[in-house]
Amino acid sequence: MKLFHAPTSPYVRKVMVLLHETQQLDDVELCPVATTPVSPSSDLKAANPLAKIPALERTDGATLYDSRVICAYLADRAGGALYNGGWETRVLEATADGIMDAAVLLAYEKRLRPEDKQWPEWIEGQTGKVLGGCSALNTRWMAHLKGPMRIGQIAVACALAYVDFRHPDMGWRKGNDALADWYAEFDSRPSMQATRPPEN
Repeated sequence: MKLFHAPTSPYVRKVMVLLHETQQLDDVELCPVATTPVSPSSDLKAANPLAKIPALERTDGATLYDSRVICAYLADRAGGALYNGGWETRVLEATADGIMDAAVLLAYEKRLRPEDKQWPEWIEGQTGKVLGGCSALNTRWMAHLKGPMRIGQIAVACALAYVDFRHPDMGWRKGNDALADWYAEFDSRPSMQATRPPEN
């Protein structure tokens, strides 16, 4: 299998952490791509018509895309335990992915859009989604985060790591002590250490 990959993407990192946690990393060839919404990679577009990462090219079927689809496939391939836990597991993953979505949109707004065209209300709205998601995790979901390893924990850790990576001054830890403590412990896992994005 081939994974279209960029180490700074939180969606790719979610897949990579899952590969490490399920010992499937050796089954996947990493295919680095450089892509943005305004300059998509032609190689990636050939594999995924949406030109988005991650995309998993299989030898025995169609290319899979969207991190949730890829993670569900790889979890099933490893025995499926990461998606045990019912709807709560899936809602936790969706909450984490929503945080990622907002944080990525913020990064695009600040990094790709000319400064004179940036929209302060848009930035404020996406920031509110990130912080609102973190507050919900801290108040509603800590019992699940502290439970058995599921896709929700992986997704949340990758989302929070991305916020730290691209928006270090956002201050998501303020008022979210339980979540911050949980993340500090989860971030020490070998799978998280091995998938850190480059500093620059």
